[in-house]
Order: sequence, then C-alpha cells, then structure tokens
Amino acid sequence: MLLNERMAERLMTLDLLRCLDIVDDDVAAIVDTFTADPIYGAVKFGDGYQLDPAAAVANHPFALNLIRQPWSSLELKRTAVRAAILLARPEKP
Repeated sequence: MLLNERMAERLMTLDLLRCLDIVDDDVAAIVDTFTADPIYGAVKFGDGYQLDPAAAVANHPFALNLIRQPWSSLELKRTAVRAAILLARPEKP
C-alpha cells in the first residue's frame, strides 16, 4: 500500500463528519466521555472507528492549555475538546 493511500485511510474526524461516515452525536459522545473521565481511553464510534480523546487533546496545544485554565468554563472546555477531536485522526482497526 502506498503512503498516500494509508494517509487517505486516516482521515480527520472532521472529514468523517463531512462525508457522513459519522454524525454529530458521535462527536458529542466522545466529548462527553472525555469530560466525564479524561483518562477513559479509546472510544469506539461510528462504523468501527476509535479515538483516544485524551491523546487528541494532548496533541492539540491550544485545547490542552485551555482545559487547564481555572477560569475556563465547562462550555469553553467542551468546545476546546471538540476542536481537538475534530482535528484528530481516528483509527479503524
């Protein structure tokens, strides 16, 4: 398999949402999982995808910094986590 083919298989969550492979409720469920337990681990969603929201947040410096701020509201933290999840590349094992 060529490198470009492998990269095409690893679309961002946002791409999966755009092409309707997943729905917004899938993304909201991942945000809910992370909000309830930031060290939960990989979350399965859609048609066989999985994503570790803690890793997504750790790889998104702005989101990571924002959720650590004491002045940050729950709504703002959830928005930052959502952005990190949308930019992450879920796996399809």
